[in-house]
Amino acid sequence: MAVLDVLITTVAGAASATVGVLVGGVVTRRGQDQQWSRDQQLVAYQELLSHYAKFTMVIKRAHADRQGWDYDWAEWSAVLTRVGLVAPAEVVREIDSFGQSVDRFLDRVARSVDPVRTPLSEEEFREASGEVARAQVRLVEAMRRSMRGRR
Repeated sequence: MAVLDVLITTVAGAASATVGVLVGGVVTRRGQDQQWSRDQQLVAYQELLSHYAKFTMVIKRAHADRQGWDYDWAEWSAVLTRVGLVAPAEVVREIDSFGQSVDRFLDRVARSVDPVRTPLSEEEFREASGEVARAQVRLVEAMRRSMRGRR
């Protein structure tokens, strides 16, 4: 009987250790997947905000210097797509709202105004960018919440 008790204890111990290793592996993998996802989100968020800052400054500088300007809008669209692929639903909704605000901003400062012949003053430019600036704040807040894991 003593041999049977030892055998049962040994088997139970080995089974517990095996289950512990398997559960630990699953938990570790899940944590790694979540970290990878957050890393991808952060890169995409940075890229989106960087492109926004760049084209805003290009357009602002064009008005200040009374010169033409150009921007790679294909890359802007690609960045929006990349962010949409990795962002949670709340951020995607804010990106959509932000994108609509950007479009209205571009209507006011880029599509309907010639910075060479009729440039906007700094005050007019600031006024035209008010809506998109507020949309950017809401977007950044949603991005921060998503990075903290609140989706």
